[in-house]
Amino acid sequence: MNILLVLLISLFSCAEPPTQFSEAALNDTFITLDGDEIPFQSILEKHKGKTILIDVWASWCGDCLRGMPKVKELQGEYDDVVYVFLSLDRGQDAWKKGIKKHHVVGDHYYMQSGWKGPFGNFLDLDWIPRYLVINEASEIVVFDVIKANDKKLIQALKK
Repeated sequence: MNILLVLLISLFSCAEPPTQFSEAALNDTFITLDGDEIPFQSILEKHKGKTILIDVWASWCGDCLRGMPKVKELQGEYDDVVYVFLSLDRGQDAWKKGIKKHHVVGDHYYMQSGWKGPFGNFLDLDWIPRYLVINEASEIVVFDVIKANDKKLIQALKK
């Protein structure tokens, strides 16, 4: 019985990260800087055929702010990549002020559904910053990275 339990735990803990977003995550709605609602699917479609680095962050998050210089470095080095910032700020005013204060350049959206909404649940979000890379074929090639200088992330951007 114990061997079976260990086998099941190791089988499930080695699960491959997803390569596609769930229907619920794709349908989750975000807020644009103009105040419009947009489903996540439309954000992806806007950049279809391009490599996308998604940065889930918040202006109150110390680790997010410490990672921002590296993200800016990546933007300088990989200028053909689209940088999408999804904010978990506590409100839209704080989000917009944070973008200006920290000079965050990219495509910005506010995660109105928060940590435990459809998108956050799909990511199994438990820490930010959280970085994902979507390749030109719209596949998730980096799913669970919390440092902007992670080797997997940089390798995915080089392709």
